[in-house]
Amino acid sequence: MEGLENMAFIAMMVSLVTYFSGYMNFSLTKSATTLTNLLGTAFLLPLFGGFISDTYLSRFKTCILFGSIEVVGYAILTIQAHFRELRPIPCKGVAPSKMNQCEAADSSQVAILFTGLYLVAFGTSGIKAALPSLGADQFDQRDPKEATMLSSFFNWLMLSITLGAIFGVTFVVWISDNQGWDWGFGLCTIAVLLAILFLYMGKSLYRNNVPKGSPIVRTLQVFVAAIRNRNLSVPEMAEELHEIHDKEAGMGTEILQRTDQFRFLDRAAIVRSEHDASTSNTTGQWNLCTVTQIEETKILVRMLPIILSTVFMNTCLAQLQTFTIQQSTTMDRNILGFLVPGASIPVIPLVFMFILIPIYDRLFVPLARKITGIPTGIRYLQRIGVGLVLSVISMAVGGIIETHRKSVAIRHNMVDSADPLPISVLWLGFQYAIFGMADMFTLVGLLEFFYAESSSGMKSLSTAISWCSLALGYFTSSVMVEVVNRVSGGWLANNNLNRDKLNYFYWLLAGLSTMNFGVYLVCASWYRYKKVEMKQVDSGSSGDFEGQVEMGKV
Repeated sequence: MEGLENMAFIAMMVSLVTYFSGYMNFSLTKSATTLTNLLGTAFLLPLFGGFISDTYLSRFKTCILFGSIEVVGYAILTIQAHFRELRPIPCKGVAPSKMNQCEAADSSQVAILFTGLYLVAFGTSGIKAALPSLGADQFDQRDPKEATMLSSFFNWLMLSITLGAIFGVTFVVWISDNQGWDWGFGLCTIAVLLAILFLYMGKSLYRNNVPKGSPIVRTLQVFVAAIRNRNLSVPEMAEELHEIHDKEAGMGTEILQRTDQFRFLDRAAIVRSEHDASTSNTTGQWNLCTVTQIEETKILVRMLPIILSTVFMNTCLAQLQTFTIQQSTTMDRNILGFLVPGASIPVIPLVFMFILIPIYDRLFVPLARKITGIPTGIRYLQRIGVGLVLSVISMAVGGIIETHRKSVAIRHNMVDSADPLPISVLWLGFQYAIFGMADMFTLVGLLEFFYAESSSGMKSLSTAISWCSLALGYFTSSVMVEVVNRVSGGWLANNNLNRDKLNYFYWLLAGLSTMNFGVYLVCASWYRYKKVEMKQVDSGSSGDFEGQVEMGKV
């Protein structure tokens, strides 16, 4: 399901800038900001999907429901692309300097477009929140062998995402460019429909989670109880705080050990004396929480600086999916006699990832595991840090490549020409390849980190949090483009990349990314990994999913 759904999603996202500017007659800046806003929404909405999955539906049902919504969104886009009266007369072939003379899309055409786009964003959000957790739930974390395999699962999940994306940015994009956008969107519709059917075929085989109530409510209960007990002294001994250790906790229950950070929240687990209990209402979870519930809340609070310090990397990623695609349309895209669509250029980092992921999983991780003794080879936060360093390098290389591209345009007097420049589009492969490696380290590291570190009752929500870094990065990208244009006097405002100063923008991103990495180092060194006590599980309880899977840290 991940491969097919991502094939459709990536194929659409990498080519939408061309669709917006060439078929809906948006300006280059509006095309870029519209796409980044859409992507930001698509990666922020998994919070809602994760909440629904953990609170009301199983992860399997969440994937089926949200996948169906995504199919409807693609169907609407297919219909609009097919019927000419639902979109303006396209401006293809018009020189960049005369783009503002094209007929703009009317309000009804824009409404249809945005309805389809945001139904797709809403649908993919639920899949992104629930599907990785559904796959990870199939591993029994009591078994050391399966616990080690869980790390490999996230690597192979990324490989599935990559394979889907490769087909998306090559085959599906080629279909859109050569057969029409209605064919491209229609193929996306069929792909997601097949993805749903394939997932449903395995319904009887999956180990499905049992929703345990709202993780947001449990978090709020901790803060409310801590505030109510703010005048009480926190005992030094963890045994004096409230925790459930008997059979009512259930078999296989994850018991989190108390940590020293955010000691104020420990007040929520203070058991009042008999005198205090007689003078106030101390019953109920809004007055007394377990240590495990408090530690769940602490985990969420500790995760926030990590997610915020990875946002800027995804601001850089947004540039590769917007401005870099526009760069490719100005360059020579003939490779071995084949005209490569501009939106297919992202296949370069995908091919690198396709090669590197198996090498990382089968060679690097086992070797690192022997040296460090860590099942994942290196810790999650170390893996994320490597990706952040690579993203800095990618942006610096991007600035150098853009400087060279502009020099070619000036040297051949083609600054205002709509014809492709005599420079191969493969030059963009350098920055793409480096960022592809960065994505392999950071995205997989975030998914694995948030799944492993989250508590058993909020796996989907925590997985959704990892996608929020992408969402905030895309939104930040839109803001940065607007701010840079105003402060710089129009680095990116000419609607013509040959006159814009995109190279300055890339170097600015490289400098800010370096500063961001320093912030990340501080946040990562401050983070404390969770510690878990596992209750003994009766061997006769193999039929109970809660007793099997909700087992804590890998």
